[in-house]
Amino acid sequence: MDKKTSYFTKFEKGLWLVSVTAIVGSYLLFQAGDVLTLLASLIGATFLILNAKGNVWGQVLTVVFSLLYGVISYSTAYYGEMITYLGMTAPIAVASVVSWARNPAQEGEREVKVNRLPRWEYLLLVALSLAVTCVFYFILKACHTQVLWLSTLSVFTSFLASYLTMRRSPFFAVGYAANDVVLIALWLIAARQDRQYSAVVICFAVFLINDLYGYWNWIRLKKKQAGELEGCPA
Repeated sequence: MDKKTSYFTKFEKGLWLVSVTAIVGSYLLFQAGDVLTLLASLIGATFLILNAKGNVWGQVLTVVFSLLYGVISYSTAYYGEMITYLGMTAPIAVASVVSWARNPAQEGEREVKVNRLPRWEYLLLVALSLAVTCVFYFILKACHTQVLWLSTLSVFTSFLASYLTMRRSPFFAVGYAANDVVLIALWLIAARQDRQYSAVVICFAVFLINDLYGYWNWIRLKKKQAGELEGCPA
């Protein structure tokens, strides 16, 4: 069988199709006329599947998504989201493109080598995340950001996820799943004032499911690369 047609499993193809259908369906249902939101959501559903596969192109699309989402957040005065994605997530995603491209599981493969971080680096990550969050809190407060505490929490979870992505840790997907939960709550508040934003809520609910799958698959990739899965070469 042609490798190009077998790159994604049946489950992954189904997950992507269901994700896209849910996103387009919610866009039509809630009459969300913002084409930019639909485009960003579809790109998001696509890069999540690629990220779950450890494919560097997933990080390239993450950069594009971050730019679009920053614009969308600005339109709703969610300055925390705008600053987070444009000033933090996008630049770290660029660094992740470099990191993933330089560390394939094997030469010529599209799959990134899964990394195992030492314990001290997790302590460093928590300290860095708290420091970045504190700085962003005062910036967001000065910008009169709506729902300040949730926007601040989003900064914390986003930094955790972005750093772990750059370092090729499976836990990056857990960080993004936590961020999805925060964003679902944040956009639910916006949807109470304008039902069109319900489409964004559904979008991040789809992202949550994809990120949970991403974590599961990265654990599988880690075991495969270590030669721990029967029938899977390291």
